[in-house]
Order: sequence, then structure tokens, then C-alpha cells
Amino acid sequence: MQWSDEGIILAARRHGERALVVDLLTREHGRHAGLLRGGQAPRARTQWQIGNRMLISWSARLADHLGFLTGERVEGHGVMLLDDRVRLAALSAATAVGAATLPEREPHPRAYAGLTALIAALGADERWAIAYVEWEMALLEELGFGLDLSCCASTGVTTDLVYVSPRSGQAVSEAAGAPYRSQMLKLPAFLLPGGEGRRPATEDVMDGLALTGFFLERRVLAPHGRKLPAARSRYIDALAQVLTIPSV
Repeated sequence: MQWSDEGIILAARRHGERALVVDLLTREHGRHAGLLRGGQAPRARTQWQIGNRMLISWSARLADHLGFLTGERVEGHGVMLLDDRVRLAALSAATAVGAATLPEREPHPRAYAGLTALIAALGADERWAIAYVEWEMALLEELGFGLDLSCCASTGVTTDLVYVSPRSGQAVSEAAGAPYRSQMLKLPAFLLPGGEGRRPATEDVMDGLALTGFFLERRVLAPHGRKLPAARSRYIDALAQVLTIPSV
């Protein structure tokens, strides 16, 4: 059995003395792993870094086998972010979250498109910190756990939406949520319809990360006894040290 596809490297770990097991998010085959012979060689490790976009071929005798990978790099992203530790941490967090949450061998083209868009934003877009939150929001939706921010869960109003219910994942207005605000999750305005042009403060982005992180852990990972990856916590720690996010 054999196929070829385009993929973004989510993770790579040593296997034996010379090989790597590489986990990729592919355009047509979803999250897929394979064994890369000679992957620990210096030249190969440079090619097969997390975040890099690759053209790959996968082959195995049977479909349920790990299989073997070959490929070539189309774009190298990690090396482009080496001088910006916060954006590099964001890339590491995004790939780790994708590896932790997406099921294996199920096509998720919207997740692939979302990760591609985030990586492009990290390299060029001034809204890169917002793009990371949007990536996790889209990931929740792709996995069937999207949040409903269209109107207040209690009253149906579409204005003054400032909270999200931790139970329903629906927006809540300031008035309806006031008696329960200590139990509510904050809803940053940049996630609401029409909020695309807003320039959020660091606190707003942190609120967005807290929101997506809560539902990723509660709805996606906890049922399988897993937690959010450490790379995501490291990204949040790096972001918290920035008093004002440059070019969000």
C-alpha cells in the first residue's frame, strides 16, 4: 500500500539508533505517522523539523502498519522563527496541540488549512497571536465541539456578549452572566462577529487561550485521560512575559 501527499510535521521522536517516527498532519490523509529511516542524521533532522511543510510518500505492506516515510521539504518554518522565541513557542504549541487532539488517519482538511494559515500568520501576519486562538477555535469546531458565540444562551440577545458558559459553550451577555461571573469564562471581543479589526491587549489574547484551552481539555482530551501538551503551557508562559504583544 502506498500514497503521496502534502503534510506539516507535528512531531518527531527517536526510534532506535538511526530512525525517527514522524507524525504529520496531511492534506488528504489526516494525522499520520511513519518511520523515517536515517532520520537522526544531521541533514535529515534539519529537513524534518516541526512546522515544516513536506511532500511525502508513505508505504506499508498492510494499511494498519506504521509504514515508512520518504519526502522532501517544501517550506521550512521553524528556522524562520528562531529569532522570535514567542512565535517559535506558538508554532511548537500549535503542532503539539494538533498531535494531541486530532485522531489518527481521519481526513481533516479544514484542520490542515487552519494550521497552514496559522503558520503563514506567524511568518508575516500582524495578527499572529489572534491567529493562534483562531486556530484552536477552528480545531474545536472541526472535532465537533465548536462554541456558539452568536447570541446569549440565556436571553438570545446578540449584544454585550462578554462571557462563555463552561457547561454549554455558548456566549452569555454581561447582564445575564453577572450573577455567575466568577464561574464564567471571559469572551474576548476579537472572537465575536465584526471583531476582526480590533487590536486586542495581551489580556484579551490570554482570555482567548484560556477559553479554547478549557474546552480542548474538558471536551477533547479529558475523556481519554489526557491533558493539554506542555508545549502549550510554555507558549502561554512566553506570551505572559511580553507586556504588550508586538504586532498581534
